[in-house]
Amino acid sequence: MIIIHAIDDLRASLANARKAGKTIGFVPTMGALHDGHLSLVRQCKRENDVCVVSIYVNPTQFNDNNDLRSYPRTLAKDCELLEPAGCDFVFAPSDDEMYPVPDTRIFAFGPVACVMEGAHRPGHFNGVAQIVSKLLDAVEPENAYFGEKDFQQVAVIRALVRQLHIPLNVIACPIVREADGLAMSSRNARLSPEQRHFAPAIARTLKESLIFASQTSVHEVASRVIKTLNDIPCMRVEYYEIVDGHTLQPVKEWDETDYPVGCIAVFCGDVRLIDNIKYEF
Repeated sequence: MIIIHAIDDLRASLANARKAGKTIGFVPTMGALHDGHLSLVRQCKRENDVCVVSIYVNPTQFNDNNDLRSYPRTLAKDCELLEPAGCDFVFAPSDDEMYPVPDTRIFAFGPVACVMEGAHRPGHFNGVAQIVSKLLDAVEPENAYFGEKDFQQVAVIRALVRQLHIPLNVIACPIVREADGLAMSSRNARLSPEQRHFAPAIARTLKESLIFASQTSVHEVASRVIKTLNDIPCMRVEYYEIVDGHTLQPVKEWDETDYPVGCIAVFCGDVRLIDNIKYEF
């Protein structure tokens, strides 16, 4: 496994791989890796000759400076995990490498980016689009892998790829969970022992909602999920939306979509956690 810090060096290395007829897969991350990330890396390696993983905490997608400062940075440990998972190249650039000048591009993805995360984190998806477009330009992969925990982000990246006419397969991979159901996230490491005790209630409550959803209205399901979690110490639901999984627009009735998905953001203390669940009838 080779660790690279400069875009030019990465392009040169990957050019050699392409000349040898090798396919290139890519897993973009912000580091602080866990088994969820590693599952993406393993799938990437199974489906491509070369696996590239980026590790970069992108400042333009944070709308909270405290969140940016506290985001864990564990490059050495991450690299120890990546090599046995099958990673061939780690791209770990500096801020100056990725943003030698300010990126003033403004992206417009329409309704898919305006709800949920887009509504509660202004500018977040524009920052995501800035960095993902830069990374895709540097790597030029055939396939890129993203976790479905960030359900809306995957939709935004697909919109980005269409908008910029990037020849890329965007592959969404299932959520990987802890044994108690909590969706794996780099932010989980910031939970206090008490918060970590309560956090699995997010996934548990979503799963329980499947049981009564078929006999209950969309509004009642959402209200019940929100109330259940808000009644738990240290938890506050920022939003729970049941949306069309294709358009990400809220639905009022189950028969409005053939792909209803519940997306949630919850503050557990001051740690913001997201999750989602698919309703199938």
